[in-house]
Amino acid sequence: MSEHHEKESAGARELVAFRIGEQEFCVDIMSVREIRGFAAATPLPHAPHYVTGVINLRGTVLPIVDLAARLGFGKTQPTARSVTIVVAMGAQVVGLLVDGVSDILTVTDDLLQPTPDVSSDLARSFVQGVMAFEGRMISLIHVDNVLPPKMDLAA
Repeated sequence: MSEHHEKESAGARELVAFRIGEQEFCVDIMSVREIRGFAAATPLPHAPHYVTGVINLRGTVLPIVDLAARLGFGKTQPTARSVTIVVAMGAQVVGLLVDGVSDILTVTDDLLQPTPDVSSDLARSFVQGVMAFEGRMISLIHVDNVLPPKMDLAA
């Protein structure tokens, strides 16, 4: 815990901003392993509705989470601009399907405001905070909460 707390109190952090529909979200760049173009995933039987399937990432089976579906916005219709953001969630690596990466932001922690109380507990479990940045409202995604606990899709 203290290591994470020290990192936060250091001030500035870099975030990868991306779009889902008309909304902007971001993840901490420290959790991002790579950003790839969209690739069709092989469906998994009985997978949750937000898991589109798996792809082969240099010999590793990589589960792909449709982040729009996971956040309750409905399924993504992939386009030429769709990308997969490969993120590490603890020991697991997962691809997040999004509509496109906007940019890399360098922000200070004071810009990040708590998720509003009007949000449901489920919404707050996904969104770590919200920030107004250059006239845009951007929600910071809690990467570790994208998959339910004990859900290991690569097993």
